[in-house]
Amino acid sequence: MPIALHELPTEASFKASLEEVEQVLFPIVEDLLSKHNISPKSIDILISNCSLFCPAPSITAMITNKFGFRSNIKSFSLSGMGCSAGLLSISLAKDLLKVHKNSLALVLSMEAISSNGYHGKIKSMLVTNTIFRMGGAAVLLSNKKHDEQRAKYKLLHLVRTHMGSDDRSYTSVIQQDDEDGFVGVSLSRSLLHVAGNALRTNISELGPLVLPYLEQLRYGWGVVHQKLWVTAGKRETYVPNFKKAFEHFCIHAGGRAIIDAVESNLKLQKEDGEASRMMLYRFGNTSSSSVWYELCYLEAKGAVKKGDRIWQIAFGSGFKCNSAVWKSISVPNPEERNAWSDRIHLYPVQTPIAP
Repeated sequence: MPIALHELPTEASFKASLEEVEQVLFPIVEDLLSKHNISPKSIDILISNCSLFCPAPSITAMITNKFGFRSNIKSFSLSGMGCSAGLLSISLAKDLLKVHKNSLALVLSMEAISSNGYHGKIKSMLVTNTIFRMGGAAVLLSNKKHDEQRAKYKLLHLVRTHMGSDDRSYTSVIQQDDEDGFVGVSLSRSLLHVAGNALRTNISELGPLVLPYLEQLRYGWGVVHQKLWVTAGKRETYVPNFKKAFEHFCIHAGGRAIIDAVESNLKLQKEDGEASRMMLYRFGNTSSSSVWYELCYLEAKGAVKKGDRIWQIAFGSGFKCNSAVWKSISVPNPEERNAWSDRIHLYPVQTPIAP
């Protein structure tokens, strides 16, 4: 939790949120640049996403001022995009790198919670106080040919789904004020259903890109059989075996129910969601950066091998479901320092289950 929320009374001020941004992003940007011996002047594209805090000057302006980026840097600050904004930022960087050749893009993902706690009494709005935590990630992307020699991953596919035209989806996660004037984020009872629909829509586009032909045929036959010959409710549509397309899964740690629902919908085993569960257990829901903590978990465990494919799944308000598929193109070093290095030997742990 940020320093402001450790005080009594808590300091829900603009200044506290600015300090939180500095506390999260300044160290990770410095760490990333120094670890790879990259000068700030080498960065061509800078993208930040923070859903609930949008200061002026922007977060990217804060980073530019702190590290002395070039005056012609192409910078973008995204807000209001929810927990899926991390992969949305990667999508924006991907499109920009298609246009601007021989460039480096720095993507920063975080959520500022100092001034966004809910102080009212509505249960559906109090939930976010219990799961959201402080955190952030810095990701460096390149389209330079020589960087392929030292890159960890190659982006294979990125599929975005936006269900905002449906009212139920649009209002499932929404920031609003209650009758007493307290502002917070409300989570509706239909959230799991909405997330399931968004995921199914997303994988209907992703599936043909990643699944073996036999799995695609089985799924297509299942859909046809369901529509033509099976009475509604008598038989489930065939769920493709996504473990034939991916070795690892990073499911957004939006809550235990979200992880359970994704595992159930995709017919995954509990071990496939281990990184997500351990992320939620140790760090909570860090919003858009959660899928990167999960990838770090897999790296620290030594689970990622060269050639492995990783599926990152993120959900966010709107309602959005975004998928990114990465391929490991180097031999990861499990001894490399990351967010889990200090106690990875203690994980996984058995998480408690409420009756």
